[in-house]
Amino acid sequence: MLKYLKIPLYPFSLLYGLVMWIRNRFYDKGLLTAVEFDIPVIAAGNLSVGGTGKTPHVEYMIRLLKDQFKTATLSRGYNRRSSGYLLADEHSTASDIGDEPMQFHAKYPDIKVCVGEERMLAIPQLLGDEPETEVILLDDAFQHRSVKPGMNIMITEYNRLFTRDHVVPFGRLREGRSGYKRANCIIVSKCPPDMSLAEKAALEKEINPLPYQRLFFTTLQYGTLFDMTTGQPVNVSPSATVLLACGIARPEPLLEKLQQQFSKVYLLAFPDHYYYSEKDLAKIKKERDDLPGTEKIVITTEKDAVRLHLLKKELAEQNLQIAVMPVEISFLFGEADSFNNFIFDYVARHQPALGQ
Repeated sequence: MLKYLKIPLYPFSLLYGLVMWIRNRFYDKGLLTAVEFDIPVIAAGNLSVGGTGKTPHVEYMIRLLKDQFKTATLSRGYNRRSSGYLLADEHSTASDIGDEPMQFHAKYPDIKVCVGEERMLAIPQLLGDEPETEVILLDDAFQHRSVKPGMNIMITEYNRLFTRDHVVPFGRLREGRSGYKRANCIIVSKCPPDMSLAEKAALEKEINPLPYQRLFFTTLQYGTLFDMTTGQPVNVSPSATVLLACGIARPEPLLEKLQQQFSKVYLLAFPDHYYYSEKDLAKIKKERDDLPGTEKIVITTEKDAVRLHLLKKELAEQNLQIAVMPVEISFLFGEADSFNNFIFDYVARHQPALGQ
């Protein structure tokens, strides 16, 4: 039924897709300028609107690179309450730089994290502030074509492959499917951990990567619950009743994981990148208290936690304990080393010559 209700949106999708196609052609033909930099720049993004699991993939590359190269991330800082270029410091909050950059900054204090709407202007500012930077990870920059990255990584979700989707508003694509041709690497995210070789082959055939493209498959790997305030592990029995309170684009994978782990799980969903208020905390606490059972717990995501930290005082006053479920990605079919070498080789080969 929903599919038929969306049919009137299809002409608008065609129009928007045409506008994006013309824009891309202008960049391809050099009619719009894309700036290249001497330093290795890796862009991670997607064709669709949110929910592909991009953040844990960026974190994977941070962990991969940070011990061998001076690494920085550059994000737009979506929904932050500031503007312009900002380099994160010890005083930064999610309100200043956005939730995803704040998550990077909190988890990986030994890298540089900055935000800026105009990446082509922000990169020179970053290099001016941190001239020893050896690699920049551009977060959510697949459509930000004013910067030409040395490597483009496109992430597409297993359950919502770009090959089966349409341009917004009829579908969820930010541009036409042909945009995948810009990618050097395509990652199918959120795959079942037990995905078969036969299904892998079928998806490879469907995506049909071009000769210069690498194709990888990843799955989500959830970690150990920890207390949002203390950072200490939280032990919860399987019989506990769980309230999942979160504001992310696609809570379904985490909800399914918790339903496998606990007997009763309820979802309290907020908008993506949502800034919580004291009233929201009271609502979360009431929802938890109204749940059945004696052992009850509120669980949220790492991304939500950096926004909830803005209300540390209020959380303490309401005596509201919240546990955080961390998530990472792992590569299927034993291809982690292949991906790692692919990234390492690019970064090492494109280091500026000494004296430049």
